[in-house]
Amino acid sequence: MLKSVKVTDYMSRQLITFNADTPLFAAIKIFSEHPVSGAPVVDKAGNLVGVMSEVDCLRGILNKTYHKEEVGGTVGEFMTTKVDTVSGNTDIIAVAEQFIQRGRRRIPVVEDGKLIGQVSRKDILRAVHDFICKERH
Repeated sequence: MLKSVKVTDYMSRQLITFNADTPLFAAIKIFSEHPVSGAPVVDKAGNLVGVMSEVDCLRGILNKTYHKEEVGGTVGEFMTTKVDTVSGNTDIIAVAEQFIQRGRRRIPVVEDGKLIGQVSRKDILRAVHDFICKERH
C-alpha cells in the first residue's frame, strides 16, 4: 500500500542550499546553471529559515535593482519565510495531497527544524511508478 512508502525513501538528500546572506546575484547564477527553480535557505546550524525561488529572484531584481536603481541585495531580503514542510516519516500520499492543495513543486523535509532533504512532485511520481511496477511482478 502506498501509505507505507515514506518521504525518506524518495526524497533528495543532495541539495543546493543558500544562506540568508547569499548575494541575490549568486542565487540567480546558481539557478541559471542548474536545473532547479528553488532551493532551501538554512542558517549556520542547518535549520530551515526559508526558501528562495526563481520568482523571489525576479521580485528582488524588480524591487531593488530596477525600481530603486540599486544593484544587489541578499537571499534573506527576498526569500519566502512561510514554508510548508514535512517530516521524513510522512507518507507519500499525504505529500501528494499537499502538492495538489497548495500548488507546490517541492517541499523541504525537516527533523527537529533541521533540513534533511527535499521531496518533489517528480519524487512522488517515481514512488508511484515503482510501486505499480512492483505490484505487477
